[in-house]
Amino acid sequence: MNKDLEDFFTIDDFDVGGKTVLFRADINTVVIDGRVQMKERIKENAKTIRELSDKDAKVVILAHQGRAGGADFLPLEQHAELLRQFVDLRYIDDIMGPAARDAIRKLNDGEVLLLDNVRFLAEETLPRTAEEHARSIFVQRLAPLADIYINDAFSVAHRSHASVVGFPMIMDAGIGRLMERELTALQRAVHTIKRPCIYVLGGVKSEEVFEVMEHTLKRGKVNEILTTGALGTLFLYARGVIEPSEELKKDRGFMDKLARAKRILALNPDKIKCPVDVAVEEDGKRKEIPADSIKPEQSVYDIGENTAKMYAEEIKNASTVIMKGPAGLYEREPFRKGTEELLHALSSSEAFSLIGGGHTAAAMSTLGINKERLSHTHVSLAGGAFLRYLLEKTLPGIEVLKKR
Repeated sequence: MNKDLEDFFTIDDFDVGGKTVLFRADINTVVIDGRVQMKERIKENAKTIRELSDKDAKVVILAHQGRAGGADFLPLEQHAELLRQFVDLRYIDDIMGPAARDAIRKLNDGEVLLLDNVRFLAEETLPRTAEEHARSIFVQRLAPLADIYINDAFSVAHRSHASVVGFPMIMDAGIGRLMERELTALQRAVHTIKRPCIYVLGGVKSEEVFEVMEHTLKRGKVNEILTTGALGTLFLYARGVIEPSEELKKDRGFMDKLARAKRILALNPDKIKCPVDVAVEEDGKRKEIPADSIKPEQSVYDIGENTAKMYAEEIKNASTVIMKGPAGLYEREPFRKGTEELLHALSSSEAFSLIGGGHTAAAMSTLGINKERLSHTHVSLAGGAFLRYLLEKTLPGIEVLKKR
């Protein structure tokens, strides 16, 4: 038994043969021009679904796509097509109506049924407690038709939604294989840290990582924070290495972020590292310049070679590395060098590393970096839940799954 998971039942704790399993999956994915894209989440969830099917479980998949009102708020018919590349299943455009309930009752051992987007139900996302969701019509209609509830969707574990917290309140419940890997990796990164511990933080959404920086610095959980991407440039401003343009100074949002960066820097300035050189664009080409020579009107698109080498050395000497966000505009070939260098440093490091955030995973795919090469690395498929766990905040979908 994995000690990190001793608070939970896993698939191994249940005899699923001949049993009906409600399986909360996360197959929510990117939609381009109305077409649902094949992504890692679909492939990984399919593995657990196939395992349950191979063990003769009757699998009923609960899943969502998008949010109400969004262009990606779609039925799950296309998801069924993608899942069928890995496991045989039937899709029904119903969730809890007579058609869905009848299809569940008629399942044979080993068969798989995908119900429609659970977020089509208003009850799913109502702001309720787990106890209140357990009394919802949705849960009360489907729970009597099943024997076991398995959640493999860590990425929605921070949400108190009916399909996440309602069913485990009144059914035998456990975690799936993907959830096992997520929780084990996060436990190592947050609660049983091997030092030196380094955070490599970048991307364009600096506000997402501010809270993580504050938390880790105040709790003494990190030895160094290496900043890249837009975050790295922001901290160059905060250190006074470069001056923002007059236009940026008039931008209230930017000035608020700059003020917060300065407050974070004051917590422990020696632990926050900034780029020493960067890549800008000149005549359509990559040009590397020292960080202190960035002009106010220049846009920074990547860390420079010296910074990449310096950071790679830090990664090499670390015991734990948490990375979120690419180092630059990896979508454009000239500006993917920094991200590539840091990911290659992880692949050759003996450190346990945790990679989070969809953009970082997308960068790995774009750069052709097979995660199998990162033998000591876990690539999290979650966003909000990943950040919330790093902040040691309660995740409703995890708490409700603990043994009672």
